Amino acid sequence: MANAFYGKGRESFATANVNWGTGTGGDAIWVILVDLADYTVSLTTHEFLSSVPAGARVALAGPLTGKSCALGVLDGDDATFTTATGDQSEALLVYKHTGSDATARLLMLIDSATGLPVTPNGGNIGVVWPGGGIATL
Repeated sequence: MANAFYGKGRESFATANVNWGTGTGGDAIWVILVDLADYTVSLTTHEFLSSVPAGARVALAGPLTGKSCALGVLDGDDATFTTATGDQSEALLVYKHTGSDATARLLMLIDSATGLPVTPNGGNIGVVWPGGGIATL
C-alpha cells in the first residue's frame, strides 16, 4: 500500500467537516503509530478510529502543532511519540481527535515514510515530515 487518504477523510475535507487550520487553531489532529499486523486497512469502509483495534495502536502523538495548508499541501510541526513501547509498527495514522473513538475521523494512513517500520524500545520516536508536507489534497 502507499500513503493514502481514507475515503471518508477526504470527503470530510471536501465538505468542510475537517478544518486543518493553522498553528494551534482548527481541529485537533493527532497521529498514531500503528502495527499493521493487527489492523487490516480499509480506506473505503473505515471511517472512525473505532475501526482500528486497540491492540494495533502502538503509540500516540498529538495534538499536531504548527499546522499549515498552502496550495492544498497539508503540513505541521514534526511529531514525537514519547517513551514509545510495543509492537513493530509499519504505519502512521492521522486522524481528527474528538475525544471519542466512535467519532474520531480517520484522515490518512502513511506507510512509506522514512524510518518505517520501527520497533519501539522505550525511547522517543520522532516523525520528521518530508519537505513537501504531510500530504497533498
